Amino acid sequence: MDNYFQEIRDAVVNRKKDQIEELVKGAIESGVDVDQIINDGLIVAMEVIGQKYTDGQIYIPEMLASAITMKKGLEAIKPFLKAQAIKSKGIILVGTVQGDIHDIGKNIVIMMLEGGGFQVVDLGVDVKKDKIVQQIEEIKPDLLGLSALLTTTMPGMKAVIDALEEKGLRKKIKVMVGGAPVDALFAKKIGADGYGANAVEAVRLAKELIGGNE
Repeated sequence: MDNYFQEIRDAVVNRKKDQIEELVKGAIESGVDVDQIINDGLIVAMEVIGQKYTDGQIYIPEMLASAITMKKGLEAIKPFLKAQAIKSKGIILVGTVQGDIHDIGKNIVIMMLEGGGFQVVDLGVDVKKDKIVQQIEEIKPDLLGLSALLTTTMPGMKAVIDALEEKGLRKKIKVMVGGAPVDALFAKKIGADGYGANAVEAVRLAKELIGGNE
């Protein structure tokens, strides 16, 4: 059985996106537990990718290709999930703040978070604070991730946090921020719980913040 996990991990790490679906389906048809395929195959593979990126062994294009491969693996699993609920590590709401339409970085972070075992709800780009507050009230996520690529839209992050305070929701959810012009000092200044410098850091931070909620 371990051989199935190793093949799946190798496919993700080596960016074999044309093989991953067949490997996942083959493992399922052979009776391998779906939860184990996700946790011992796909998630472990993305942890390896995260470490390789941190160590400078790979760069964003390779990391993105592995994330896409992992996502295809998850898509192959979905039809088999009807009879088996997979426990998520937490629900994360992610969006680019109002006035900002950049989404490449956000999308990479989302794929890495999904690869890390989180359920991610993508709000898209140019998201108004009222919509974010509404979604938090409805979905009740564990964590909110806000992205901005422009210095002119960075204040939108504080506007969201202030709106959460006004609604009495701030203490019920952790908030992490990221994007090219954002840094740890800014995150602290606006009252965010953390700053993710890149997609790998965002996954590590999400695990830390959600763990703190438990």
